[in-house]
Amino acid sequence: MAEMFIQTDEKLLLIEEWSKENPNLVAGFTTKRGGVSQKPYQSLNTGFHVGDEKDDVIENRKRIAKELRFHSNSWVGCEQTHDIQIKKIDSTQKGLGALDYETALKGVDGLYTTEKGILLTLCFADCVPLYFYHPKSKLIGIAHAGWKGTVNGIAQKMIHKWEEEGVPPEEVQTIIGPSICGNCYIVDNKVINLVQNRVEENEEKPYNLVSEGQYKLDLKLLNAQILKKAGVRHVSVTSLCTSCDHDLFFSHRRDKGTTGRLMSFIGWKED
Repeated sequence: MAEMFIQTDEKLLLIEEWSKENPNLVAGFTTKRGGVSQKPYQSLNTGFHVGDEKDDVIENRKRIAKELRFHSNSWVGCEQTHDIQIKKIDSTQKGLGALDYETALKGVDGLYTTEKGILLTLCFADCVPLYFYHPKSKLIGIAHAGWKGTVNGIAQKMIHKWEEEGVPPEEVQTIIGPSICGNCYIVDNKVINLVQNRVEENEEKPYNLVSEGQYKLDLKLLNAQILKKAGVRHVSVTSLCTSCDHDLFFSHRRDKGTTGRLMSFIGWKED
């Protein structure tokens, strides 16, 4: 399968497949390049909560906004907590969490909307960014799936919310974005016990035992399996790994917890 994230400049990877189908739809993921943050957040850190200088983070976000031609006062951001709370966004929330952390939506890890002129954003440094798109209704969404959000079913919850909006799961297009790969992500029995509850019926398991009580876990594959079990037929998975690619991405695990944050985004531009 061809890579769906295409690097358009040093700052951005865009889902061109979706924008070709609908030029007003912008969706993608940032790199760590092209910003002003100093080490250890060098250079395009988008996270306010990691210890970086706030003014540098604001400048980085403004640079992304300029590149996307999507003004920051139209962005919506979250205070992510590895939970499965999902919120439908409208124009009254534009600007929340865009240029500060204080106004970010509290305890939210998933966003969706049909409205134009809103850019949904979430921050990452190894967790799995999930992208959702329904061409007929114009519903778009993103979710943040670390191991907790994944095993608790944030991917499935988004699909269920869209079903309540009248969207059949089989019509939803989903893309699983850059995150830590199965070779780089080692977890213990506690995590695997929770994973097993999700994949009991699956022949293919998203994990492998590597030593006593230690497993390699493929979070991207696990989310793909959860989406398919929820009735989604269109699931594309990137090959990009935030931990493997030192030059392109921040990685919480590789960088031992002190690092910047990457950003997933999706939005309808105004006509």
